[in-house]
Amino acid sequence: MLAAAAAAIGEAQGSAQSAGPKTVGPTSSPILPDAQAEPFEVPVVQPGPGAETPEEIRLLSDVNLDVTIELGRTRMLVEDVLRLGSGAVVELDKLAGDPVDVYINGRHVARGEVLVLNDNFCVRVSEIVSADETVPET
Repeated sequence: MLAAAAAAIGEAQGSAQSAGPKTVGPTSSPILPDAQAEPFEVPVVQPGPGAETPEEIRLLSDVNLDVTIELGRTRMLVEDVLRLGSGAVVELDKLAGDPVDVYINGRHVARGEVLVLNDNFCVRVSEIVSADETVPET
């Protein structure tokens, strides 16, 4: 049974690669705006009043956290996932320019905007999510 599934995935990938770009998702017309990256400077951030770090927090300063930036989500049928290949387009539930969600260790903590800095993507945090909104990532 696993061999049949692997063969089906390989066949779907081969046909997807040879057929050119495809749109996979809730609608059939992709939204591909001609976005231009604009240069920007990173401002120097000074600590505000009350920004002293308690000793207990300072002890944890070298602990690694998983940070996830989520552009958007979609739901797909297994059939559509099997057809994914090079050049496939997967539509998400957010529009270009919408804020992205920032998760730390699976918990939603902020929203921000995607920027390009030194040819790398980065996120400028624009809003810290209130404690009422911080629900674990699903």
